Amino acid sequence: MQIILDPWFWLLAVPAFLLTGISKGGFASGAGNTGVPLMSLVIPAPQAAAIALPVLCAMDVSALRAWWGRWDRARLRELVPGAVIGLVLGTFAFGSLSDRAVKLLLGVVVLGFLARSLWQARQREAPPPADPSPAKATFWSAASGFTSFVAHAGGPPLAVYLYPLRLPRQTLSATTVAFFAAVNFAKLPAYAALGTLTAQNLLTSLLLLPLAPIGIRLGVWLQGRLDDRLFYRIIHVLLGLTGLQLVWEGLGL
Repeated sequence: MQIILDPWFWLLAVPAFLLTGISKGGFASGAGNTGVPLMSLVIPAPQAAAIALPVLCAMDVSALRAWWGRWDRARLRELVPGAVIGLVLGTFAFGSLSDRAVKLLLGVVVLGFLARSLWQARQREAPPPADPSPAKATFWSAASGFTSFVAHAGGPPLAVYLYPLRLPRQTLSATTVAFFAAVNFAKLPAYAALGTLTAQNLLTSLLLLPLAPIGIRLGVWLQGRLDDRLFYRIIHVLLGLTGLQLVWEGLGL
């Protein structure tokens, strides 16, 4: 039961999980999960996903305590059916995808999210709030559940549905936190059944676990003190470089 000794793994994993916690705690998870993309640069992507899951669940517990009861119950009810569909599809796909395929999928999702964010930033005027749609909620939550199961990258698809609704910032943060808390805890039995929660992976998760409450508390504290644009600019640069590298490796170039 040996831990991962590669220093590059720890140099990437520690700041990545801190940024993920900050994003979950105060920025509606808009930065996505940086932990899995960065760890996937030095270890197989499925292993990175397995290591990340217990840490993400711990972050969800801290985030739920910080945002308890502020979520939009109607929006969550719309998202549940699609999330279940996505998780089931992800369970069947996870065991059949190669490491290169997971890296390619992860890289495409990351770059797609980045492209959408940059396009939205160029719009001079914000569009009017969109109306809730059960059909759109089911489709995008299914996509979110699938990409979340395979690579913990469910943030971008969920954002495609939730962001245009223009929910109040705190409501958006709380709703996103509640959705992914339910999704991540639902993944634990499936990951265990697939054999990914090995002793080495769980020990590595345990060593990274203290970053969960630290990142969440930093996110809650920074919410009203750090400009969103600066935070997302840093994350977007990081995700852009990582996404390109993952696509490069996924294509075997």
